[in-house]
Amino acid sequence: MGAGKSTIGPLLAEELGWPFCDTDHEIEARAGVDIPWIFDVEGEAGFRRRESEVLEVMSAEKPLVLATGGGIILADANRKLMKERGIVIYLSATLDQLLSRTARDRKRPLLQGGNPRDKIRALMATRAPLYEAVADITCMTDERNPRIAARELVKQLSVHLSG
Repeated sequence: MGAGKSTIGPLLAEELGWPFCDTDHEIEARAGVDIPWIFDVEGEAGFRRRESEVLEVMSAEKPLVLATGGGIILADANRKLMKERGIVIYLSATLDQLLSRTARDRKRPLLQGGNPRDKIRALMATRAPLYEAVADITCMTDERNPRIAARELVKQLSVHLSG
């Protein structure tokens, strides 16, 4: 959440000449409502179910740059699918960068109410080890120009694609 997937993902897809898809956008398109509405009506469990369904379908398409919501990593089945069907890129950022990038966004249900710094810290503590465990490539996005980050990722991907 806030690591740069919505910015770097399309740039990476452009560099590769591949389509770009974002699981959050796909969920909203299929549901006809936004993610905060899904959380309000179905709770986080309902959203996670939808997220897993979209990952199952979208990860079968090749080639594709697929940006996933940060919490998708929580389900064992999702981690397995990501490893089996693609090259996993973990975009990471410091707590301060994530806080700065998400500070004005009111469409993030998991950050509503309470102290955003504490919430992001807790999410990072849970999710970062899971991403690190499945990632083929890790890219720190702090203070990086997104286009340069995308170009560097293309170079790293070429090693994985040729190997």
